[in-house]
Amino acid sequence: MDVLKPTLININGRIYRKNAVEMPQYRPDEDEDLFIADDDMYMDESCDVLPIEETSRGYRLAFEIPTAFFSFIIGKKGQTKQRIERETRTQIQIPKMGKDGDIVITGNERKRIVSAKTRIDVLIDSARQRQQFTHFLSVPLNSEQVKNGFEEFKLDVLRECFGDRGLDETLFQNPVKLHLTIGTLVLLNTKEVSQAAEILKQCEEEMIKPLLKSEPLLIDVEGIEYMNDDPSEVDVVYAKVRSKDGSNKLQHIADNLVEKFGSSGLMQKDYDRVKLHCTVINTLFRKDPAAGGVRGSAERNREQRGIKERESFDAKKILTVFENYKFGVHHISSIHISQRYSTSSDGYYACSASISLP
Repeated sequence: MDVLKPTLININGRIYRKNAVEMPQYRPDEDEDLFIADDDMYMDESCDVLPIEETSRGYRLAFEIPTAFFSFIIGKKGQTKQRIERETRTQIQIPKMGKDGDIVITGNERKRIVSAKTRIDVLIDSARQRQQFTHFLSVPLNSEQVKNGFEEFKLDVLRECFGDRGLDETLFQNPVKLHLTIGTLVLLNTKEVSQAAEILKQCEEEMIKPLLKSEPLLIDVEGIEYMNDDPSEVDVVYAKVRSKDGSNKLQHIADNLVEKFGSSGLMQKDYDRVKLHCTVINTLFRKDPAAGGVRGSAERNREQRGIKERESFDAKKILTVFENYKFGVHHISSIHISQRYSTSSDGYYACSASISLP
């Protein structure tokens, strides 16, 4: 991280600077102290946006977060929770591990309740970025024309590049699951899924409909590229995607979706612009003998066994022969919140929410 340009976190419409810290691999019994603050760091925060109740003993705030984040707030032997309580002069009640329920902050002053809540929000934001994503914003690209073009591409590659190191047919995407990924999401309970669905609907009404004006969004899926510097050691080959009319409408929609979801805290914004692409070959699709040779289980099986290595393949010939391959024209008719590691009845990823485009 550039210390002159630190990461900024948007919490309830306010911007906080996140100091650079080493992020070790998470273990539930570790101390999750991800920031250092003095006693009055958050004392100027507004109380208006929080439903703080006045009681006979002071003030009280109850709020819900996914249970997966409880251990981050508690910390090793309760040290993180104790430190927040001590420095904000509040009391924090957390449900027992494995049980749902509200977190409750109590204290003698409103501003100290806000301070404790803000510190918890910062902890949760940092912890969320360390979770495996559960959902992703996707644009299905599995029209018949593109699927047929992909199937022909697969057959041509296997014929023309037969014998190239590491290449085999299990590396190719399932044609029914061809898609463009706009961004990944960490949604850990039904409330967060509903929140994401509402944000997507807002984007439809406020940004997508005014931009498209009832006109269809057509794209060309044409040409291939790869995602590292050495064409002889490749893990991913993807098809390039661009608006057919030469406009930047698709790019504008993708970038604004990431901006909107990023400001909600459900999605991390890693780049200024979304890379518009459709993965067609990925070494994570390789059949894994330890998973019984089942396609699509390789990544999960490696994660469970703590193995991160991937067997790359030589893509030099593919990238030369098929550089300008035309997969087809596609009409983007919907945007989905898709579930990771899932398959619906139509063969695409299970859909948690979606919007339709003209």
